[in-house]
Amino acid sequence: MSEHSTNPASGPLIGINVIEFGGIGPGPLCSMLLSDAGAKVLRLDRQQPSGLGVPRSQDYDVQRRGRQSLAIDLKNPNAKQIILKLIDNADAVLDPFRPGTLEKLGLGPDVLMARNPRLVMTRITGWGQTGPLAKSAGHDINYLSISGILAAIGPKDSRPYPPLNVVADMGAGAMFSAFGTLAAIISARDTGKGQVIDSAMCDGSAYLASGMFGLYEEGNYELQRESNILDGGAPFYRTYETADGAYMAIGAVERKFFDLALEKLGIDGSIWADHRDKTLWPEMQIQLEAVFASKTRDQWCAIFEGSDACVSPVLNFDEATSYPHNVARNNLPTVNGVRQPGPTPVFFGTPGAIQFPPPKFGEHSEVALSDWGFDAAEIDALKKQGIIGTDGYSQNI
Repeated sequence: MSEHSTNPASGPLIGINVIEFGGIGPGPLCSMLLSDAGAKVLRLDRQQPSGLGVPRSQDYDVQRRGRQSLAIDLKNPNAKQIILKLIDNADAVLDPFRPGTLEKLGLGPDVLMARNPRLVMTRITGWGQTGPLAKSAGHDINYLSISGILAAIGPKDSRPYPPLNVVADMGAGAMFSAFGTLAAIISARDTGKGQVIDSAMCDGSAYLASGMFGLYEEGNYELQRESNILDGGAPFYRTYETADGAYMAIGAVERKFFDLALEKLGIDGSIWADHRDKTLWPEMQIQLEAVFASKTRDQWCAIFEGSDACVSPVLNFDEATSYPHNVARNNLPTVNGVRQPGPTPVFFGTPGAIQFPPPKFGEHSEVALSDWGFDAAEIDALKKQGIIGTDGYSQNI
C-alpha cells in the first residue's frame, strides 16, 4: 500500500481483482472507477513515462489514483511469466493498446485465457479491434468526428467545437469499458467462462447519441448546427451573457418550466403561445439576451436558485469547487492538497472510497508483486534483471 494511503478499499466491488496495462485516457478513468468502488487494481506502468497524452505532473494525474503501480519492461522476454502469474489471481485485464500489441508480446487473449479460463479481457481502443481504421492512431475528436457528434456541436456560422475529451474518451471509452467488464465478470462467475470485450470509443460515442439518431431518422433533427432544441438553437436551451460578462444556462424545454423562467425574467410569456415554434426563436432569443444582460450572474442566481425554472450559472472549474450544491455533496474533495472529483455513483450500503492518491511510476513494484503471490526471492531476482522497477529501460510500446 502507498505511503500516502488515505482509506482502505471500500465499495461493492471488494473481492474483484483487475490488471490494468497502463495507458492514457479511458483506460485510467475506467480503472479509477473500479478502484473507487472497491476493486483491487494493479496498474502495469512503463519503466519510463511514455510521453503520450496531455503532459501533467504525476501528483495531479488524478485518474491514476487508488491502485498500485508496478513498473515493468513488457518487452523483456521474462516479463511474460510475471504477467501469467498475475493473471492467475485476476478477474479482468484492461488492454489499452492498439490491436495486436499484446499479441506481439505473447500476451494475447488466447494465451491469457488459456491460463485463466474465467478471465475477462477488455480491449479499449478508439476504432475497435476490426475495421479499416482499427490499427490507426486517433484521439477523442477523431472518434466524435466519424460518429456524427462533432458536426452537431458549435455555432452554425463557425466550425464544430470539441467538447473537451469527455464524450468519446471518458464517456464512450471509460464508462462502456467499465460496464462491459463488470457485465462479463458476472457472466464468468455464472458460467465459469471469461470473454474478450471489444470496447471502441467510436461505437460508444454513437451509442451515447442514440436519442439524436432517433430524432434524425424521424425527420425531427436538422443537420445545421444551432437549429434544434438541444444544440443551442432553441432560445430556451442555451447560454446567455450577463451584465458582468459571465453566463447563465437555461434548459427550460418543457412549457411549465419555460413559463416559470419567463416569470422570473419579467417577460410576458403569453406573447409566445408555442415556444417550440422555430419561427419565433429569433425574436425570443433577442428578448432573452437583452433581459439576461440587465443583471449580473450573481443577481440572476439569487432570483433562480432552487426554482424549477431550469436556469443555472455557468461556472468554470475553479468556481465549481465552491458552489454550494457541490460543497454540500462533497463531490469535489481534496486529496493530498489536490481538488478532484470524488467516487461516484454514491452507494448507500457499500460506499466507495479514494484508496490513495496517484502513485509514482513503479511505486509499488515490490509490494504489489508480494500482494499478488510472488515471494521475496522472485522479486529480488526480477529487480536485479531490471525487469521491474524504474531502474530499467523500456522503449515505448
